[in-house]
Amino acid sequence: MEYFDLATVEAERQRINDAYFQFLNAGSMSLAVYVLPANGDDTQQPHAEDEIYYVVSGRATIQVAGEVRPVAPGSIVFVGKAVEHRFLDITETLTMLVFFAPEHRRD
Repeated sequence: MEYFDLATVEAERQRINDAYFQFLNAGSMSLAVYVLPANGDDTQQPHAEDEIYYVVSGRATIQVAGEVRPVAPGSIVFVGKAVEHRFLDITETLTMLVFFAPEHRRD
């Protein structure tokens, strides 16, 4: 078993000063925290893995393959591999858990 506390994970993400911090890589899947500031830009590109975003806090919209939806705490969004997507109109700092399957290898 591996156990994580979001506050501890977020503190480590802040320490390394990166919007994205992968804290679990189990081979078949990985898990990261991803934080985008209010009024910030999401510059990510499509990934080679399926992914799920779980919004912990904040508000924005997400655009996936041209479809736009609002996201807020509790929102869960699935994005298939190689599908264009990004967060827009970030009105409150957006903190998300990001699940990848298979594991995400950041280049």
